Amino acid sequence: MRSGAESSSESPEPSGPVEPSGLAGPPEPAAEPEPERSRARRALVDVAPLRASRPFRNLWLGGAISGIGMAVTQVAVGLILYDITGSTVAVALVSGVSLLPMIAAGLWGGMLADAFDRRRVLIVSSIVGWIATASLMGLAILDAVLASGGDRAPAWPFYVSTTIMSIAATISMTTRSAAVGRILPAELVSRATALNGISFGVQLTVGPALAGVLVAAVGFPLTFAVDVVLFSAGFLGILSLPKLPPVARAATPGLQSLRDGIAFLRDAPNIRMTFVLDVIAMTFGRPYAVLPAVAAVAVGGGPVTVGVLTAAGAIGTFLTGLFSGPVSGVNRHGVAIERSIIAYGAFVVLFGAVVGLSAAGLLGAHDPALDGLDTVALVLACLAMAGMGASDQVSSIFRSTMLITAAPDEMRGRMQGVFTIVVTGGPRLGDLFAGVVAAALALWVPAVFGGILIMALVAVIARLSPGFRRYDARTPTL
Repeated sequence: MRSGAESSSESPEPSGPVEPSGLAGPPEPAAEPEPERSRARRALVDVAPLRASRPFRNLWLGGAISGIGMAVTQVAVGLILYDITGSTVAVALVSGVSLLPMIAAGLWGGMLADAFDRRRVLIVSSIVGWIATASLMGLAILDAVLASGGDRAPAWPFYVSTTIMSIAATISMTTRSAAVGRILPAELVSRATALNGISFGVQLTVGPALAGVLVAAVGFPLTFAVDVVLFSAGFLGILSLPKLPPVARAATPGLQSLRDGIAFLRDAPNIRMTFVLDVIAMTFGRPYAVLPAVAAVAVGGGPVTVGVLTAAGAIGTFLTGLFSGPVSGVNRHGVAIERSIIAYGAFVVLFGAVVGLSAAGLLGAHDPALDGLDTVALVLACLAMAGMGASDQVSSIFRSTMLITAAPDEMRGRMQGVFTIVVTGGPRLGDLFAGVVAAALALWVPAVFGGILIMALVAVIARLSPGFRRYDARTPTL
């Protein structure tokens, strides 16, 4: 996430009594108790953004469908590389190899989003992503043919295709996020980011579970083919967008545009802090790269376990989005971000502890009939993953809202570029960290050590940045 200092633009601490959570502003005057049905409605996600904006509705639906395919591919790539190489490091390198190109794509994509029609940028980047996805299907077919003769496909072409796919996805994500502030009024942005939580939850619940089942049932080529088909749905949402040309003159993508963005970020301590805290959480709290090994030698269960564990995290994300009605009443976004990331670290520690205890045979029995599955460990690991998904989504809602509402439109693309680098680059650093540490020490070490580090660093850094903790959404400040 971020580190920042106080500035004269920071909003003062709200006066008057506050709710016990410390997250909302002064309470409204006492009112008649709400009926139970009304309270239940308010707890559920607010779908007002879907009703208010047809372009947002189409973009959201198209993104949800194509995102399921992308989640299938992300899991399937890790599984096929582990199948080919038997190495967790090889799986982690999928993220490591694409990291630097993805960082460049985030910066460049942000400049493109500020300088050109955002709809056109989305169309071009999506076409490139679709081609890269189709190439993975071709590589899987090649591997299947070679495997029938006792050979395997080389790993490096998979890294090339996934890197191109990551570049295209980074530019698309940056531009898509920058477009939200143009197709929705500011008061609906936090509810829109909560709706995105439902979308991501569905993607990461259905996609990984589907990947595990498909790989086990029909093999890798048809698994990648599913993404090729589902990816096409994303075009429907993009093509329905109106033209979104720049509202103000922006520098042509290049060094000057990048300098302008850096200068803006230098004077935006609250936005910087969101980036710093998220980098910490994702770098030290990402167990996904070791899931194939966890399923093979610790918890057991094989590819299906990988899908179930990944889906459990997505269920947490989904449920947070589903019951996100109260987010519009939370104004202390900095405090909400801090607390949710500390909770995330605690769930990461729980996951690592479960893996370590299961590997040592100290939880349930490993059933040979279920590919050595330790059912007790799987249930506990799923609870930890669901908690990670839920707490991360709470953080994401408020980080995204802070960025979209505080940054002006002419800078939104570049700031979203940095945001995209953080939310996609951080996990790649995390995958590399988890894979290398697990290979050098033990599968449980990166999660236990990383989770403790997250909680300690976030608590200290947030308290050294009082302006961030005083951030009030009613008067957004940089």
